[in-house]
Amino acid sequence: ENVDIRYYSVIYDAIDEIEAALRGMLKPIYEEKAMGTAEIRQIFRSSKVGTIAGCMITDGPIRRHAKARLVRDGVVIQETEINTLQREKDAVTEVREGYECGLTLTNYSDIRVGDEVQCYEMVEKPRD
Repeated sequence: ENVDIRYYSVIYDAIDEIEAALRGMLKPIYEEKAMGTAEIRQIFRSSKVGTIAGCMITDGPIRRHAKARLVRDGVVIQETEINTLQREKDAVTEVREGYECGLTLTNYSDIRVGDEVQCYEMVEKPRD
């Protein structure tokens, strides 16, 4: 009952199909890929949003809702994500290197001038 019978002329075809089926059963492996870095230059307080970090993007793009870590003096302070991202008065989804922006972090407000926000994404790594 419910047994799948397959015929192969070469044993290697059977082995390849079994390996492919097993690979599909395994959990995926994720690898961290760096996206961009922002240096916090000024802090703003808002009654609606909380603490807003005025930043200069020093490397790569920064994206809204991307995973981020707050680094202070070379030490990771908080693992979080970018909650809001604004350029001038407009809400944007991405800010590129060399531009200034304002951002807030999800569930974290102890941001200081000189801190660094490192943005990254988790990419599924193909199995061999």
